[in-house]
Amino acid sequence: MVATQVHTTEPSVSTFERILDAAEDLFAKKGYKGASLGEVAERVGIRSPSLYNHFRNKEALYRAVLSRLLDEFAAPMDELNEAPITDERLQQWLEAIVRKHHANPNLARLLQHAALSGGPGTNDLIERFFRPMFHDDDGLAQPGLRALGDAGLRPWAVMAFNNLVMSYVTMAPMYRDLLGQDPFSEEALERQLTLVKTLLRAVIATPAASAEI
Repeated sequence: MVATQVHTTEPSVSTFERILDAAEDLFAKKGYKGASLGEVAERVGIRSPSLYNHFRNKEALYRAVLSRLLDEFAAPMDELNEAPITDERLQQWLEAIVRKHHANPNLARLLQHAALSGGPGTNDLIERFFRPMFHDDDGLAQPGLRALGDAGLRPWAVMAFNNLVMSYVTMAPMYRDLLGQDPFSEEALERQLTLVKTLLRAVIATPAASAEI
């Protein structure tokens, strides 16, 4: 008797992940209030009731999308806080964040919607993504960074750099013609990295001026 082999093909991406991908794009485009479960189901190619096999409601889906994005984008900050923050390590973190935003602009777009119209999980965004950047670390190795903290300017510096990085990925498509290139091309990415690193070096290099402001 010859055994019959049964070949099964596993889908490369599960329905669960496809739902998250579709929902992430829609929430980033329309915000929590503007996106609907029906639109998510249509993008995935399933019936709306099938979504409830994976997520109990729209809020649960939104929170799952947030959690996945925050797991990815919070990782560089977790690594940065594992040791005293030096100029080199800070620039490595900044480059990692810029590259992540270029590779996936959805977090910046979702944050923009959340800032303007709110939505569930806003506290998670604050606590997991922003709060670690505002933490005053006595182990800062750079005088410029310590001076910012002494002058009470570190939160403002954090906000300025975040605005610089995230507004680029949310607004750059509007400036495509002015830039004369794809704002998400590798060349544009390198220019953005050059800019933010130059600004960071300027902040670090002027501790006295920072402290006197």
